[in-house]
Amino acid sequence: MIQINSLKLPCGHSKEELEEKICKQLKISRSHLKSWKILRQSIDARKKPELFFVYLIEAEVDNERTIVKKLHNPSIVIASGQTYTFPKEGVLQQKHRPVIIGTGPAGLFCGYLLAQHGYRPILLERGADVDNRSKKVEHFWETGELDEKTNVSFGEGGAGTFSDGKLNTLVKDKLMRNRKVLEIFVEHGAPEEILYQQKPHIGTDVLKNVIVSMRKSILEYGGEVRFDSCMTDLDVRDGILAGIWVNQTEYIACETLVLATGHSARDTFAMLGKHIHMEPKSFAVGVRIEHPQEMINFSQYGAAHVSSLGAASYKLTHQAENGRGVYSFCMCPGGFVVNASSEKGGLAVNGMSYHARDSKNANSALIVTVTPQDFPDASYMGGVAFQRRLEQAAYRAGNSKIPLQLFGDFKEGRISTGLGEVKPCTKGAYAFADLNQVLPKPLTEALCEAIPAFDRKIHGFAREDALLLGVESRTSSPLRMVRDENGESNVRGLYPCGEGAGYAGGITSAAMDGIRAAEWIAARFCP
Repeated sequence: MIQINSLKLPCGHSKEELEEKICKQLKISRSHLKSWKILRQSIDARKKPELFFVYLIEAEVDNERTIVKKLHNPSIVIASGQTYTFPKEGVLQQKHRPVIIGTGPAGLFCGYLLAQHGYRPILLERGADVDNRSKKVEHFWETGELDEKTNVSFGEGGAGTFSDGKLNTLVKDKLMRNRKVLEIFVEHGAPEEILYQQKPHIGTDVLKNVIVSMRKSILEYGGEVRFDSCMTDLDVRDGILAGIWVNQTEYIACETLVLATGHSARDTFAMLGKHIHMEPKSFAVGVRIEHPQEMINFSQYGAAHVSSLGAASYKLTHQAENGRGVYSFCMCPGGFVVNASSEKGGLAVNGMSYHARDSKNANSALIVTVTPQDFPDASYMGGVAFQRRLEQAAYRAGNSKIPLQLFGDFKEGRISTGLGEVKPCTKGAYAFADLNQVLPKPLTEALCEAIPAFDRKIHGFAREDALLLGVESRTSSPLRMVRDENGESNVRGLYPCGEGAGYAGGITSAAMDGIRAAEWIAARFCP
């Protein structure tokens, strides 16, 4: 195979034009091009509204090495052919099947790889399956009646099920785990373009079907998936795992346990503190901001609509004078701000998009860094207590509804009395409130400084009628479950992984860490 790097064509080109460009780059006729595929696609918008796709292409032709040598072009090389490889199975016997706590990306991919290779794992999920979960979440958004066991945070697929389904990650991927995650998604119904897009996404509507398909594969491979099954305690004997308790009444013996709890399993965190080493860590909190999607498109593309590109996204950072970092996070083009609460008396928001990304608004978290020094409670649960205080304040401010404030009013510290041109796109009711009464002053000061700074990059970002909604408090886990070089905690046989354990930050990185946990187990034990 030959790799062609930096192949550029105008957006909106045809498949035939791309094939013609490949042949022109290789200086061959179309009849000599056996096959080709896109490895990566990015956008060059430096001369907007003139926009280009830039490709990394893999092509199969005759006499590949001769062609590469003859062209003498550093952008055209022989492909490495590197693929993901699961480790050779270990030799130790297990008396019991491995157990995985949680069916978010980390737990689901760990379970999938283990099941595929004959380990017959048992996956336990505290919430409901996707279909029943979706009904309960929609009921919550319509009525405000929260189910603390099944909600936007808990249930099959984890918190990512009700999100934009973004699959990009900054994690380095020498072992091709990222590629493996995307391939498994495609095998189970995700669109093939996620394999090469610069910022791939699935969308909550498509992701739900992919998750169900993966669960069916796990069952076909001999695994087991159980819902409404919450781990309530560990059985640890002389520092070694012997089993777990489920729903306080059922005992499951196991010597291998994967903790893929997700970032919101606060009761589980409190229980685990009796057994394993955990430590507080930095994270970030803030608000969601909504703008018209057409405004973002015009800033990024030079046009309100570009059919070949879809809704535009952005990524922004700012270092405030008070030392706080402010940045956009989990940006949802054509999306919705959703009530993502999981505890009664508290309110948290998140962003969500369907695959089409066709709502009128763009939204993104605008979050400010916080560190353990911000937590009065210095224990590993200090960050959890900090999150809870903000969420309870948001719940009170909005009288159980999503608190909303226009940016112009946020700057002046007054409660909004009406909307401007920007109308909210939310899942769950909202109410006007003063978010200055929800977030600590150092964070509101940083936001008031950062938003005008972002306006210099995206014109209109600091418009008076931009909508702020709060509170965005579940950006990542506020703690880390300490693990060693073999993936184990201080309790032998217990493997923390994913976002809840403090080792990931998004669907893809969590899935990759779940695969890593599967590799640790497989390298040690035989199926």
